[in-house]
Amino acid sequence: MNEWKIYKLIDFVEINPTESLKKGTLAKKIGMDLLQPYTRAIPSYTTEFYSGGTKFRNGDTIMARITPCLENGKTAMVSVLEENEIGFGSTEYIVFRAKEKISDPFFVYYLITSSAIREPAIKSMVGSSGRQRVQSDVIANLMLRLPPLQVQKQIGTILSSIDDKIELNNRINDNLAA
Repeated sequence: MNEWKIYKLIDFVEINPTESLKKGTLAKKIGMDLLQPYTRAIPSYTTEFYSGGTKFRNGDTIMARITPCLENGKTAMVSVLEENEIGFGSTEYIVFRAKEKISDPFFVYYLITSSAIREPAIKSMVGSSGRQRVQSDVIANLMLRLPPLQVQKQIGTILSSIDDKIELNNRINDNLAA
């Protein structure tokens, strides 16, 4: 743990990175209703004409920023797009992207789903009852002790292999039920 460094989250990941998607472009949309609680994989998407919303790429982590979706664990890692394709979704997402040579996309996903991020995010919510939202600047300024990139990759690989096995078992169960 001697090599672990203290980072402000915004220095470790890009938050809501800028992407260009022209209005009226046909693109894959990941609606909030499609995210499964505490599940890395996105089970499906729709194809719609872009008219607004949060934009992202494969490898990005999307996290609900509105109540009760965040409390219910609606966070996922985007993997349903083609190479260099841009997708979009709810304006109620915060998008996290690994920074090259600093952070690993899988580690970022597991970090964002951890209590180190979720608890301060939930505590930072403001707004009227039932429509409270995370204050992105509170999340961006979180100070965290994080491992070097090689250790992040090892952690991400182990945790993602467990998620892969869970997804496979769920598909087997669905086939058996059918």
